[in-house]
Amino acid sequence: MRKTTLIIIAILLLSFAIGIYVYPKMPHLMASHWNSAGNVDGYMSRFWAVFLMPVISLFIFLLFMLIPKIDPMKKNVEKFRNYFDWCIVLIMLFMLYLYILTLLWNFSYRFNMVLMLVPAFGILFYYMGVLVGHAKRNWFIGIRTPWTMSSSRVWDKTHRLGGILFKISGIIALLGVFFQKYAIWLVIVPVVAVSIWTAVYSYLEFRKEN
Repeated sequence: MRKTTLIIIAILLLSFAIGIYVYPKMPHLMASHWNSAGNVDGYMSRFWAVFLMPVISLFIFLLFMLIPKIDPMKKNVEKFRNYFDWCIVLIMLFMLYLYILTLLWNFSYRFNMVLMLVPAFGILFYYMGVLVGHAKRNWFIGIRTPWTMSSSRVWDKTHRLGGILFKISGIIALLGVFFQKYAIWLVIVPVVAVSIWTAVYSYLEFRKEN
């Protein structure tokens, strides 16, 4: 079994163990969603608020473990499998961090949820850039447009650019820690812009090739 798989299983077990431990101590109605200003705007019953996040994390893990097995280009996935596996670890840690923040809020600790998540998003986006920069052509992971899927050259050029831009997006997101008034925009706008531009870029590169 891969080391990364063992780490993910440990994270999942920790999530469920935390849920079982805190369940009796939680209020019957729990805050479960925050708006862009960091204010609570959604609630759940205690059972779902405590156990939904670990269950979603488990589902995501199983889905990601399935991808390398069912991808028609699975040999290409194996070429960057190590980066992919560590990305799953990072996503699981992100989910655990969000889960702990949610529980702490419902234990009456007060903080700005958006600002607490900004560093986590920054790190996640930066590593997405690392993964994208190493991704080889496949059907599930990376910048999958009709043009990248039709040409290895377009895939490689688009992913080299995308890797750099996603890293920059991660760094910009981290600036939200210092510019708190614009934190949510520093997280959302760059990554949306990069997603749109890389799709356009792949089309332009495909036109050059043809």
